[in-house]
Amino acid sequence: MLAYDDNSRPLLLRLKHADRLDGVPAFGQWLARAGAPFWADADLLLPVPLHRWRLLRRRYNQAALLSLAVSRRCGVPSDPGLLQRQRATASQGSQSRTGRARNVRGAFAVAKTDRAQLHGSRVVLIDDVFTTGATVSACARILKRNGAARVDVLTLARVL
Repeated sequence: MLAYDDNSRPLLLRLKHADRLDGVPAFGQWLARAGAPFWADADLLLPVPLHRWRLLRRRYNQAALLSLAVSRRCGVPSDPGLLQRQRATASQGSQSRTGRARNVRGAFAVAKTDRAQLHGSRVVLIDDVFTTGATVSACARILKRNGAARVDVLTLARVL
């Protein structure tokens, strides 16, 4: 995992907003190595989802690409469609800790048809940057509410 700072920020912003996907295989390798303690009993990798309108604008979900790259390395299946962002949210970038939590409250869902797959599973949630934890906490809550036995979180970078 990287510290999100002046050195890593350009690398991550290029991945997120500038179509620079060439680092994804290396990032997947790093994440697979960092998450090694999870792989023995993880059932599923789930990326933090983008809302469909943001996905159309950006054309890809960087967390989903990371999740698929990790899956290739560790052998745990990735399901980019199971967790959904049902409500468009403002960018978290300029929000306070409280604002971030409020912004993502109620934003995520699991389709009724996917709940059986989630029941009793041990999930590893994948995202690019962990800032306050508001997004992954909202995701973990909805996953547990819909049957996940455990949710661990693995991110490429963390704001210190």
